[in-house]
This record gives sequence, structure tokens and C-alpha cells, in this order.
Amino acid sequence: MNESGGEARLSGEAALSVQVFPVREGRILLTRRGPDLPYAPGLWHAGVAGKVDPGEDVVTAALRESAEELGIGVSADDLRFVHVVHDGRGPRGWVHFFFLCHEWTGVPRNREPHKHDEIRWWSPDEPPVDMVDYCAAALRRVLAGEVFSRRSG
Repeated sequence: MNESGGEARLSGEAALSVQVFPVREGRILLTRRGPDLPYAPGLWHAGVAGKVDPGEDVVTAALRESAEELGIGVSADDLRFVHVVHDGRGPRGWVHFFFLCHEWTGVPRNREPHKHDEIRWWSPDEPPVDMVDYCAAALRRVLAGEVFSRRSG
């Protein structure tokens, strides 16, 4: 069962994604998706989010996406896995891996203005109300110390 009471199902070829919450002085960095994007326009999301490319592991994907989206250098040792969501929505389903990152090199900035229109530091206890649903749910579970959750369509 998942939080909505249904079964979360995945095909054998579920898509994988990574989300990274950079953390500074107890605040998390979030990005707001652009208003013209087909998925979740105008909603806030983890500071770094993206698909895992074929042949890539989730840590390598998180490092790559951190550089691509925010221009920060992150080492594998600086990522802390905190949550995974088994998400049965969509034609194949998803598995979303969430990480916290307290150390990096460079200054976070929006390197993909065609995808995001703002980045901002937020209190994890008071995230924006207009946040992508599975990301907001995962953040609540991270704060509660839960490492696994399931969702379905």
C-alpha cells in the first residue's frame, strides 16, 4: 500500500531519477520550474533533479546533474542518501533517489534558465506550498527520518 491507499507498481524498466537538496546554514536550495515546461510548470522542486542516464549509477547522475543545473562541484563522499520513492505513476513508473549535500565547490546558480526561473533557499520545515507533489512528500518523510515511500497513480 502507498500513502493514497493503492498499490505502487513498476514495470521491469522503471525510469530512475535523482534529486539533491543542497543544504546551507540549515536551509535547503530549491529550484522553481519554468512556466512553459510541460511537466509541473511554475512549481518548486529539489535544487537538483534529473533522470539517470543509461549506464549511469545514481551517485554519478547526482554529481552530473549538480554541475549541469547549479554549476557546483560535488564529490560522492559529500552526498548523503536520505530517501527513495517507489512511484508507480506513468507508463513505466519511477524510482526517485533523494540526497542531501552539505559540501560543494562553487556558488550555486541557475545554469538552466530555459528549465528553471528561480533558485532560492528555504527552511525545510516551511517549504513552498507550490511544490511538486512527490518532492514535497519526500521532503516531509526525510524530515521524519523515513527512507522509503511508495506512490501510485
